[in-house]
Amino acid sequence: MANSRVYLDHNASSSLREGARQAMIETLSLCGNPSSVHKDGRFLRFLLEKARAQIGAFVGVDADNVIFTSSATEAANLALTPDVYKDGDPCPAGHLYVLESEHPCVLAGGRFLPQNISTIPVNENGIIDHEALETLLKCHDHNRGLAYVAVQLVNSETGVIQPVSKIVRSVRLHGGYVLCDAVQAAGKMPVCIQELGVDFLLLSGHKIGGPHGVGALVSANAMLHLPSAIKGGGQERTRRAGTENVVAIVGFGNAAQEASEQLNNFVKLSTLRDSIENHLTSICQSNGLIDRLVFFGQEVSRVGNTLAFSVRGLNAETSVIAFDLDGVSISSGSACSSGKVGRSHVLAAMGIDEESSKGAMRVSLGWNSTQSDAEKFLNSFKRITKRLRKRSGDY
Repeated sequence: MANSRVYLDHNASSSLREGARQAMIETLSLCGNPSSVHKDGRFLRFLLEKARAQIGAFVGVDADNVIFTSSATEAANLALTPDVYKDGDPCPAGHLYVLESEHPCVLAGGRFLPQNISTIPVNENGIIDHEALETLLKCHDHNRGLAYVAVQLVNSETGVIQPVSKIVRSVRLHGGYVLCDAVQAAGKMPVCIQELGVDFLLLSGHKIGGPHGVGALVSANAMLHLPSAIKGGGQERTRRAGTENVVAIVGFGNAAQEASEQLNNFVKLSTLRDSIENHLTSICQSNGLIDRLVFFGQEVSRVGNTLAFSVRGLNAETSVIAFDLDGVSISSGSACSSGKVGRSHVLAAMGIDEESSKGAMRVSLGWNSTQSDAEKFLNSFKRITKRLRKRSGDY
């Protein structure tokens, strides 16, 4: 039964890669603690550091700059702090600036007080309002500390790519820090922390075909130091106490290496994504729904695997359930908001009208998605729109 289903919700969590699965199974058979000095512990430490090197190579930094966490959310809470040190000296951040369309774990602000957090607006396509950023930076009170800007490289709901390098240039002119949430970009497009120019980078294992329960905070250089959010032993260079989850970390490292090696194949998914959008347009034309079809972020650069759309008058929750019953898994938005019926904060930030927001759906392809998957989704869309059209009093 499971094999007959089509999974098109890879932005929520991607399929576990076979290489990662096998590496984790092998690691499960081992006994020991990676902090122990005996042979068993040293071998687990070897596997741990090998994975650290794989993650470092994945985003273009030395392995020493990678701190493993339980998730990207934990990594965000570790990184988002006013207590930043450079070469051991305090160099605090006075205020945090985040895009209105950021992931909730970044919008929450980590260890910044609520009164020290401001949001940056985005335009109708979800791209940062750069003039607003410049105004905020010019008005920043440097007497309270440096500016700290957090920006998502790729939006999880729309796939829209932010001009991170341009943002960094503006922040640097004002001497600030930059955190980049690369969770939805990693493995789908080239990600190099040095080329982006950011100070910190967030990564997640299960978004690239690794396991759940593991993420990473990556620093651009060893000069920057952040106080631990979890205190205890000296694990992860005192940044994150607690015995490391070696099994998950090994899977994460293997997934990162495989994702890097297969990056060109993933980029090709944009052709499949564009084909799906063209067919959705054709189906809506034939059903007389073309004036109700809306694509989000289509006019700007997007990562190749993601499409977000709405058919005004159709409820997204009802549609997602209908797809599910038809054997197709898609989303009505971020999985972090599952179980909550409400307007997407991303679409609200973009100024999308409420009717379009109510019908918003997301299709996110993955490393193992196929043309057959796309065809089954489109066939389901034909049936569902016809069925819902007949039942809806709007039509």
